[in-house]
Amino acid sequence: MADFTVVVADPEDGAAYQRAVEGQDANRFIGRSIGDEVDGGAVGLDGYTVELTGGSDTAGRPMREDVAGSTLSSVLLSGGTGYHPTSDGERKRVTVRGREVGDETRQINATITGRGDQSVDELFGEGDDADE
Repeated sequence: MADFTVVVADPEDGAAYQRAVEGQDANRFIGRSIGDEVDGGAVGLDGYTVELTGGSDTAGRPMREDVAGSTLSSVLLSGGTGYHPTSDGERKRVTVRGREVGDETRQINATITGRGDQSVDELFGEGDDADE
């Protein structure tokens, strides 16, 4: 059974919230790709919509939007997610995970795209210590 840590970013106030998701709620993410929108109820944000923006697997390898599937791929990168060159023209072969959420995914990054009636702090039950 899948279980994830979902990091939800709120672009309005710049805060990020971490939530452990398991069971039926975690299954809502399986098979989704980076850029897909998911009902926020899966992470406790009823009435909200969140967009998947990235993630990583059990070993910390990042998901890349330009790699198909959920499997590992060794790709030659000149920059972007997974590799940041130190000089112009530098390239490196890096192992990354595909854009689709699978069983090996452990962290999913998401951004709020559609708002509900209640505030995020009310739904998560947090006050001023939301960053902790």
